Amino acid sequence: MIYFVEDDSSIRELVVYTLNNTGFEAEGMDNAKTLYSKISVNKPELILLDIMLPGESGLEILKKLRSSKETANIPVIMVTAKGTEYDKIIGLDSGADDYISKPFGIMELVSRVKALLRRVSRKEDTDSVTDTYTYEGVCINSKNHTVTLDSEPVVLTLKEFRLLYELMANQGIVLTRDTLLERVWGYDYPGETRTIDVHIRTLRKKLGKYGDIIKTIRGVGYIIGGNA
Repeated sequence: MIYFVEDDSSIRELVVYTLNNTGFEAEGMDNAKTLYSKISVNKPELILLDIMLPGESGLEILKKLRSSKETANIPVIMVTAKGTEYDKIIGLDSGADDYISKPFGIMELVSRVKALLRRVSRKEDTDSVTDTYTYEGVCINSKNHTVTLDSEPVVLTLKEFRLLYELMANQGIVLTRDTLLERVWGYDYPGETRTIDVHIRTLRKKLGKYGDIIKTIRGVGYIIGGNA
């Protein structure tokens, strides 16, 4: 199930109609309250979330979703009318998995949805055959999808989790931005490597005193462990 939160009824109806006719199940809603009610009954595979909403904005909704253990890992594509770099960076900083700017081609949106769901599926396949990595007081378990700091749980977004996993699983090895973009976002991701830097910054904040275990190799990428 895909939920689309959009207050413009014409856009909402077109997107929901298209998704329902391209192999998905989709429902539309125009406010945060309805979204939360729907999630409590049926957690979706993905949420399309407009930024400019009456009452509670898309960014406020996203932050609530990411702060709850029950909804933290739901993939989210932000929809913005402005298309400015500020909106995109704020959205990614808040835990969005992707974004698309209005006006958008309806089939481009469908392609973004398919690409994100493929990446999530690949991540789940990987998690089924991997286990636990630790470094200093940080422990990540890909089977249970948990991260602890000194045995205390911390909630990460899907992308933050996968970034940390790649770095923890390759301790002592420098991973370039391109490598991380390919492994975490997928080969068909249309974004830029700056996306990595934005997510690394928020990941470091959530790791608190252990944030500095992620070392920057200037002009190359990032590493955990080794002699960096």
